[in-house]
Amino acid sequence: MNLFLTVFQVVAPVFILGAVGFAWVRLGFEYRVQFVTRLSMTLAVPCLIFVALMQTEIEAAALGKLLIASVVAYTGVSVAVFLVIKLNGLSIRTYLAPLIFGNTGNLGLPLALFAFGDAGLAYAVVVFAVMIIFAFTFGLWTVSGAGSPLVMLKEPLFGATVLGGVFLIWDLETPIWLTNALDLIGQMGIPLMLITLGVAVARLTPTGIYRAVALSLVKVVICTAIAWITGVWFGLDAVPFAVLVLQVATPVAVTSYLVAEKYGADAEAVAGLVVISTVISIGTIPLTLGFLI
Repeated sequence: MNLFLTVFQVVAPVFILGAVGFAWVRLGFEYRVQFVTRLSMTLAVPCLIFVALMQTEIEAAALGKLLIASVVAYTGVSVAVFLVIKLNGLSIRTYLAPLIFGNTGNLGLPLALFAFGDAGLAYAVVVFAVMIIFAFTFGLWTVSGAGSPLVMLKEPLFGATVLGGVFLIWDLETPIWLTNALDLIGQMGIPLMLITLGVAVARLTPTGIYRAVALSLVKVVICTAIAWITGVWFGLDAVPFAVLVLQVATPVAVTSYLVAEKYGADAEAVAGLVVISTVISIGTIPLTLGFLI
């Protein structure tokens, strides 16, 4: 019973805020996703990441170990997903990136924070950063046929991660008044991301439901298994191990749908993956947490 309550306390705020966004749209209220997403991803979340890294008391060596483990995990997932797609004759442009990259931002960061506190958030930022770099290079290339590491240099998320890492390694801190301001701005990030996730799911029209269910389950199994094996292989401590598994195994991100639509992949099929994998995660995330906590 105590385990059930612990898991419920972690996942309930996440899905309640997502449900708020879903209900908001269904009730007919206006919600400008583009504006809120831009506010969140260019201001709130970078501030959240910077402050989390700057204030963390975790040794840089531990974060570095998780960084390497994350690269290995995503590489393993990429290979496994590629084989599944090829063996089933599916479109690489449509299915590869969505099945590799999960919703580590909107869903993974809040989960890590609620489950493991500030330390969990700091570890989650590392996995999130690796995913972002993979997604904007390899992921973008698989969908559009073009992708450059230079794109990352323009992203506030990347700059905030690098700057936060510098402050962490050199044990630097911003003045208290500035830290308080950045922290306050960063606190907007998590609720905005979760509500926006609910809004996006409410607006998507899924197609190919049966295929989406099958592929969503395959994604959960592959991502969880490879992240778990990687964590054991690297001998990660309990919290970074749990964060790695949770982050890598998050459902398909809404951004996968936006990228597919922009570059002419099968956006409706990706929409089905986003909706179905998010719904399935209502059951798989608590189950995974039950083994990790």
